[in-house]
Amino acid sequence: MKNLVIDRDYMLNILRGLLAIPSPSGMTDAAVAFVCAELESLGIPYELTRRGAIRADLKGRRNSPDRAIVSHLDTLGAMVKGFWPNGRLEVVPIGTWSARFAEGARCLVHTDANTTVRGSILPHKASGHVYNEEVDTQPIAWSNLEVRLDERTSNPEQTKALGIHVGDTISIDTAPEFLDNGFIVARHLDDKAGVAAMLAAARAICEAEVTLPIDCHLIFTISEEVGVGASTVLHGDVAELVSIDNGTIAPGQYTSEFGVTIAMQDSSGPFDRHLTRSLLDLCARYRIEHARDVFRYYRSDAASAVEAGNDIRTSLVCFALDASHGYERTHVESLEALARLLCLYMQSKPLFARDDQALGPPGDLPPTRADLIPVAE
Repeated sequence: MKNLVIDRDYMLNILRGLLAIPSPSGMTDAAVAFVCAELESLGIPYELTRRGAIRADLKGRRNSPDRAIVSHLDTLGAMVKGFWPNGRLEVVPIGTWSARFAEGARCLVHTDANTTVRGSILPHKASGHVYNEEVDTQPIAWSNLEVRLDERTSNPEQTKALGIHVGDTISIDTAPEFLDNGFIVARHLDDKAGVAAMLAAARAICEAEVTLPIDCHLIFTISEEVGVGASTVLHGDVAELVSIDNGTIAPGQYTSEFGVTIAMQDSSGPFDRHLTRSLLDLCARYRIEHARDVFRYYRSDAASAVEAGNDIRTSLVCFALDASHGYERTHVESLEALARLLCLYMQSKPLFARDDQALGPPGDLPPTRADLIPVAE
């Protein structure tokens, strides 16, 4: 296998482009178009599902069984729930995130007429000069928030005249900073940073003209943040699925802040023992900084794929992320380590010798224990 070099500038430019595109769950068309254009420039064939997710294909010497790598393009956001008497907007979250991190965010309200209205998400009691200590004692809850629009409006009728309706999507400004020391700070690095690493790995494979042992599908989902994710986008002959998402930086966690992290378990249960350990082995053999971690309040595209009835082995590989679902931070070295691991995984042999025969035609004997020994490199 080739230990390929990742083009860091390319990866960061992809991330900048994605962060500039609002894509809350339910409003991902522009982000999908961005990735499709990039796949076309790389010469990677793809198709769109009915719902708008992307299935791209890196061809291998064999086309069955095959493997898939998945990341998600959708982000957290909010939606207009109603109108307060002062013309400000009542909001509910898209995805699971705390109202604490919504307070003070700048945002866009996206109307049916394809126009946008700027605003800020604020608590009802936002001025210390008026409410004094009540600013600090008011509950942290979505029901306690409102969107202050940057327009001349002081009642629901004036707000509706702007073209705003119940059900309009609200996207949150990402406010990205790319620091010279490698740190990247922004909202929605989950999972746009993962998408950037995935595309950087695909580009490295294409430019090196590597022939993969089996087909590898690059899957970009559009509803992971609301729990659907990879439930309906896989081909039936996918035997292995590697999901890309964030590893949490926090006390009691073991995520590598400057490397890649292999998740051993999340709230949906343990990941496949053989697949996770094959990824750990690749990290060790090719000297990729890495760690293992277990996540308690967490699920990814891998969970939705299995819950949908797919009979596949799954694993979760992570870039480092501090303050997940808030104002997040990662480091370029973590993204680079993730992309390097993905390149090696795509070049590795199928995990088991008889994945294409494990069930066999009717009447066949089941595979023996020896048949199911992982393939040696």
